[in-house]
Amino acid sequence: MTHSPTSAQQNSGQEQFLTILSREAALARFEAELFPRPLPTEKRTLANALGLVLAEDVAAPVDVPPFDRSNVDGFAVRAADLAVASEPRPVRLTLNAEAIACGTVPQLPVLTGTATSIATGGPLPRGADAIVMVEHTHPGLSAIEVGRSISPGQFVSNAGSDMARGEVLLRAGTEIGSREIGMLAACGIAQLTVARRPRVAVLSTGDELVQPGEPLRPAGIYDANGPIIAAAVTENGGEAHFLGAFPDDEARLEKAMREALAAHDVLILSGGTSKGAGDVTHRIIGRLGKPGIIAHGVALKPGKPLCLAVCEGKPVIILPGFPTSAMFTFHDMVVPALRRMAGLPPRVDTQVTASLPLRIPSELGRTEFAMVSLVQGQGGLTAYPTGKGSGAITSFTQADGFIRIEALADHVPAGADVAVTLFTPRVRVPDLVVIGSHCVGLDLVVGELSRRGISVRSLPVGSLGGLAAAKRGECDLAPIHLFDPKTRIYNAPFLGDGLELVPGWRRMQGLVFRQGDERFEGLGAEEAVRAALADPDCMMVNRNQGSGTRILIDQLLGVERPDGYWNQPRSHNAVAAAVAQERADWGVTIAPVARAAGLGFIALTEEHYDFALISARKERPSVHAFLEALRTDEVLLGLERAGFSRPG
Repeated sequence: MTHSPTSAQQNSGQEQFLTILSREAALARFEAELFPRPLPTEKRTLANALGLVLAEDVAAPVDVPPFDRSNVDGFAVRAADLAVASEPRPVRLTLNAEAIACGTVPQLPVLTGTATSIATGGPLPRGADAIVMVEHTHPGLSAIEVGRSISPGQFVSNAGSDMARGEVLLRAGTEIGSREIGMLAACGIAQLTVARRPRVAVLSTGDELVQPGEPLRPAGIYDANGPIIAAAVTENGGEAHFLGAFPDDEARLEKAMREALAAHDVLILSGGTSKGAGDVTHRIIGRLGKPGIIAHGVALKPGKPLCLAVCEGKPVIILPGFPTSAMFTFHDMVVPALRRMAGLPPRVDTQVTASLPLRIPSELGRTEFAMVSLVQGQGGLTAYPTGKGSGAITSFTQADGFIRIEALADHVPAGADVAVTLFTPRVRVPDLVVIGSHCVGLDLVVGELSRRGISVRSLPVGSLGGLAAAKRGECDLAPIHLFDPKTRIYNAPFLGDGLELVPGWRRMQGLVFRQGDERFEGLGAEEAVRAALADPDCMMVNRNQGSGTRILIDQLLGVERPDGYWNQPRSHNAVAAAVAQERADWGVTIAPVARAAGLGFIALTEEHYDFALISARKERPSVHAFLEALRTDEVLLGLERAGFSRPG
């Protein structure tokens, strides 16, 4: 899709605004404007060089070791004196009147028929060409006996055997780690010429942003992008300077951008890239310098509104406002250029193969990145999509990696083997995997396990999704709350072979509404539902398919599909928020969540929140710990305080 450029863009040659480019084309254009370029350098002391990149080769100024030294505790000898030594006929050597320790300069030579006591690291005295270990001698007060022959050079490190004077130790482009620092220190090098970290200014934009620590105003959100982008810049070789958040005021924002660009090598903003009335940053870029915008609109998902620009040789990047979009586009499109500017090699990401348990739809024409959490299935790793959307902060922290869906694919089928690019060098295998319905009570149990040092991976996919995962062997426990209308029994009728039920707790499901809404005040459950259905202006909020609450709602509604039915959030908290914020008038959630949100509550049914356990995993230590935690006083009291009850 192409939008007509503004007059400012036309005057500055920015006709490509929101002309969608492929990822590859956008990256190629961006890097062609930036490179090649000289690498700025600076002098750094060895103590302050960790993580930086050498700008020039480093040669050894001295031999290491600087003298012949002993590798063991023993005696410095002439090997020829021991040529015929054996256990039956040991050779006797007279001890010289000195003992050589580390840092001691030898004073006496080792003459034929003599030996000198020497410690590990001590310099070899004149005349000695080998060391005999103290364990291989029979020492006396003035002499030693040696019962074995030795070779010249035995247990001796010669001068320069580790590093020779003039030898190139490290090449330009080497990233300096602890091992490199140790090597350089051993040569006496105290100062290095390194690639200077690119100075990166990070700004957040948007009238809605509130800085952490300040009160959250209505319709405001806390600024997460600024801190996370600044941290990611530092992780990838930049020197980040977070300059705060700025409202969508064109004059103020332009002043801030100009000042930031003048004092830094790179300018990164988040927000203000989409075609919206409050977005002004793309217009400002047209006035900051040539060539200006290189790409505004890239065929990525998430990350389509990304804007890449170069102003007088300095990269200017405007990332999308949603956190997941911002971080994916930063890592995929910005990190390669940032690391190159820092002199760092390209990132080498670890990949593993995993199976998808469900189908992932995708949009044709856009390269898509889908974050996944990994669990160990029966036949290998299984990748569960996090499915929280580009506005979710927790997607990155809870995911293990991501899969890439090519632009020509409209979906990835269930059961497909996919390559997962990991966020960390290795797969984090949790001690316990819980997949199914989520409940705030579950957090109490997981917290108890965490205090015991047990790691838990909890994936909220709904009761039916959890049961399916348990039957495929992808989890240890599946939290469920499913009511069978035929038997009038919770959960047990839904178990299959190899599964058994672990009782959890009881929780009250009910209809929630805003306090003071006369349409619901004083009514019972059935009356309240009838009243809601009778009022065409009364909007509901539903729950996602596969959840136990959704099954309950569909049983209540029958064939009715009232306004709001297709609004299907994935959690109890989201339902309560929709009602509290007047985006809906009623919904179904649990009593503790309703109470926390200050909503009116009409009880519908007490449901059983239990756990489907894979019987074959019952003896695992982490499962034992989970079952034990369910019975601890701390968890039981916490459940009671939260409004839950244990089965009687």
